[in-house]
Amino acid sequence: DLAIHTVDVLLSDAPVTGAMKVRAFNHLLGESTIGVFATRSLARKARPDFPRSLKGMPFLIPHRASSLRRSLDAWFDAEDVRPLIRAEFDDSALLKVFGQAGEGLFAAPFAIRDEVCRQHEVELVGEIPTIREHYYAISPERRLKHPAVVAISSTAREGAFARGARQKPS
Repeated sequence: DLAIHTVDVLLSDAPVTGAMKVRAFNHLLGESTIGVFATRSLARKARPDFPRSLKGMPFLIPHRASSLRRSLDAWFDAEDVRPLIRAEFDDSALLKVFGQAGEGLFAAPFAIRDEVCRQHEVELVGEIPTIREHYYAISPERRLKHPAVVAISSTAREGAFARGARQKPS
């Protein structure tokens, strides 16, 4: 769709590579560490002694093919933490809805923590500063020109990713 100009921009957490056989350019919008979120009752149990407190806690996780899943698996290994994986999701919005329902803790970008907490009525349990996700606007243009694409890029850089400074959980 980018190649035939059906769409002007693609937002992604992975850059386009040469293997995709399409002329496209990656424009870094920003990056974020990852936060772990849960309902109030689960957060109270998981927040003390984070991340060791995650051992045996119910956790909702992205599908194995996602970069966040691979990063979380590596982090769990490095921290020697084995949460109880309740479900895997291809759809991050659905994952958050199940998290909102109290089915388990879940990971989401720390840069949008306020929106995640407000929209899904959850609390921040802790931050994973060693996992950094990058976000891209992918376009057929080397320089962003389309007014809507420029607006998206500016909003991301000056908005969510500018506010992404670390804070301790409350």
